[in-house]
Amino acid sequence: MTLPTQSPAIVLDKVSHFYGQGALRKQILFDICAEIRTGEIIIVTGPSGSGKTTALTLVGALRSAQEGSVRVLDQELHGAGAKTLERIRKSIGYIFQSHNLLDALTASQNVQMSLLLHEGSSRRKLRQRAIEMLEAVGLAEHVDRYPDQLSGGQRQRVAIARALVSHPRIILADEPTASLDKQSGRDVVDRMQELARQQGVTVLLVTHDNRILDIADRIFHLEDGRLVSFTNAVISNTRHMMSMLAQNQRKGDLVNQVRDMPAAQFTELLQHVTQEAEEFLKVIEMSENDAFQSMLEQFLEAFTLKIGQILDADRSSVFLVDHEKEQLSLKIAEEQDGKPVDIRIPIQTGIAGYVARTGQTLNIPDAYKEPHFNPDADKQTGYRTRSVLCVPIKNHEGHVFAVAQLLNKKADGRPFPLEDEERFREFMKPIGVILESWWRMSRGEVGEPQPSVSRPQATP
Repeated sequence: MTLPTQSPAIVLDKVSHFYGQGALRKQILFDICAEIRTGEIIIVTGPSGSGKTTALTLVGALRSAQEGSVRVLDQELHGAGAKTLERIRKSIGYIFQSHNLLDALTASQNVQMSLLLHEGSSRRKLRQRAIEMLEAVGLAEHVDRYPDQLSGGQRQRVAIARALVSHPRIILADEPTASLDKQSGRDVVDRMQELARQQGVTVLLVTHDNRILDIADRIFHLEDGRLVSFTNAVISNTRHMMSMLAQNQRKGDLVNQVRDMPAAQFTELLQHVTQEAEEFLKVIEMSENDAFQSMLEQFLEAFTLKIGQILDADRSSVFLVDHEKEQLSLKIAEEQDGKPVDIRIPIQTGIAGYVARTGQTLNIPDAYKEPHFNPDADKQTGYRTRSVLCVPIKNHEGHVFAVAQLLNKKADGRPFPLEDEERFREFMKPIGVILESWWRMSRGEVGEPQPSVSRPQATP
């Protein structure tokens, strides 16, 4: 997995913030820590009052940092002087829920206002740059129209053009789709994503709109001023929704309630429930996209190889078990001479096959003295196997669907001790969860009640 070498665009380290004084002093943010890489699109979610806008204004140098470190573009904002803050603001494009356009100016003139902060361009060049950016957001025919002659979506696109025209290094957007209909909101964020990608801009976007979550590289969730796992937030919201449904069912028969409902009220209820279901499905769909699968795959490879390094193994690998085809296929392995290794093993042979069939761990001090060892892999690769530590990986139903293997203890060539065996099993439990998630997504099984990653025999 290739890690970024350039400095992060934004780093928050133990950031806390308060409003009010004395007895009325209230803490809004609690020890926020986050690192945002250059070019990332980050969405910040959370209920009203959770501190989303406060965090955004701290990053945007629109509010003074009180506690902790706020570093933006390699500049510390906590305690920074006015010139530093002004310089940072010039590197940021701001998009707010309200477009904040000047009604007396045309679309192109509103965009040019952002360029006036930067020296060295004639009025003609300013207008040309403004028109080019408006064309880029799909407003080529509206450059000389006033805000009251534009739709809500068009006005918001003018605001996006204004934010991007000066080629900022960071875009901060606070609820940019809140006042827009579904299609206008989608158009706005698609344009934002496209232009941000083209210009390599870092985007930090605060929203309640679950319809646009798919543009994010990562999602941060604020809850009562604390940064929490987005997954935990989804689980919490789902539990709350299910609890409400259960309570409503206890209060009365839903069928009878709907039967006596006027058509207009029923239509409204149907639309509301459909929207809630679509937003919930949108969250699930995020885990099915190629980028998320690729991310999990990178984690799997990096973590597996790191575990091998920790346990001082010469090589570490993971085999996927296909019980229908009765074979094991190598999923994760260190490349040989820069080339990926492709090995497929019949499940009835080899140490990994035995572990897959029985669910037992094998710790072999001398592979060539072990009756279950199959030397064919060594013959294919030219590698000499000595000691082997092989453990089963089980899915959430308790069935073996993968096998992890370490080869050749580096230090003095001795077998893997019992301590390594125990640590390897513990390490592979969380790896198994990640691997099962990746496996199910790759087979299109996300959301199915019973995964079909394996059809194993009963394991002891």
